[in-house]
Amino acid sequence: MARAMGLPAQAVDRIAVAAVVGAGVVAAVQVGKAAIAAPLLQMDFDVDLAAIGWLTAVFALLGAAGGISAGALVRALGDRLVLSLGLLAIAGGVAGGAGAASFPLLLASRVVEGLGFLLIVVAAPAVLQRIVPRHARDGTLSLWSCFMPTGMALAMLIGPLFESWRALWWANAVLATLVLVAVLRVVPAGDAQPAEPGTGLLQDVVQALKAPAPLLLAVCFVLYSLMFFALFSFLPILLMIRMELDHGTAGLLSAVATAVNVLGNLAAGRLLARGVSRAGLIGIAALLMGVCALGIFPAMIGNGPALLLCLLFSAIGGLIPATLLASAPVAAPVPALTAIVVGLLMQGSNLGQMLGPVLVGEVIETWGWPAASIVVLAAAASALGVTTILGRRLGSGRPD
Repeated sequence: MARAMGLPAQAVDRIAVAAVVGAGVVAAVQVGKAAIAAPLLQMDFDVDLAAIGWLTAVFALLGAAGGISAGALVRALGDRLVLSLGLLAIAGGVAGGAGAASFPLLLASRVVEGLGFLLIVVAAPAVLQRIVPRHARDGTLSLWSCFMPTGMALAMLIGPLFESWRALWWANAVLATLVLVAVLRVVPAGDAQPAEPGTGLLQDVVQALKAPAPLLLAVCFVLYSLMFFALFSFLPILLMIRMELDHGTAGLLSAVATAVNVLGNLAAGRLLARGVSRAGLIGIAALLMGVCALGIFPAMIGNGPALLLCLLFSAIGGLIPATLLASAPVAAPVPALTAIVVGLLMQGSNLGQMLGPVLVGEVIETWGWPAASIVVLAAAASALGVTTILGRRLGSGRPD
């Protein structure tokens, strides 16, 4: 469509990339909107925070259970089709939630949204790998990895502008529909990649899982997500306790801290383009996150330095998901299995997203805030150990 309009090929690529990244941002906004709308949802449905937590947890549960299956679906149906189905599911789920008359109906609508989120985050890297020249893939996948912090920060910023949570839901339904139209217009269609004769999708999954590099990348994603959400699930509360801030100010500072994760995402693309070791970049970033945690959770330093460490924790952490996603084509046994590898990584990401808040919450309740830093430091040390093995399996090569 864009070529028919007379746009140069480079502009076509950029527009298509922008549409795909935009789809990811829309998906991430759906994760963040439930947290920012929590007080309004509590008043409307008369439910406690535990119930509200399920509105976000359902995304992580679906991702942890269905990432590989979503990757297989991308191969079977084609990446753009699955990406479009994901946006359609989000638009439909959000619209259904906006009209929900009870909390169970709202939760059911979040399941539909969660399925859409899963399809988008697995299909989008496959689309980008197909439409972007080989030399630009690392940088583009690093840009893609910005979708999560960008969408979550955006939700925290725009959520308070709406007087009701239903208005916020309807606005997101419209946004998802607009991005769906953009994807269908500017992203070239991709063919399905059926399994080779005599094999099937199950065999493809087994082949991907038998290769050591994808599993090691997935373990790294588990540990990164555990560290990241161990802090950011409790950051507003931590800021309110330590700095005696009101809810709005703590939310704004948390949004800023989340957004600086983008800096690490973008920096990863440049570092990889210069030949920096993928495993080394992941290991060093994880170790620095662990060191930052030692100054964040214990009240041993001033409020200002602690806040700066939160920003540093987020920015350095951004190096990891960008590098992991950019490494999926390198780790895949064959290029056609890249989508399945990305699905495996998403399962790891969501598993860590579930484990982090639960584990750290229990530790804080039992031993206090300082003990949370030990959990993060242990995860960082584990990630460093995994990357030592990963370096021998993956190297710093580029996608074939």
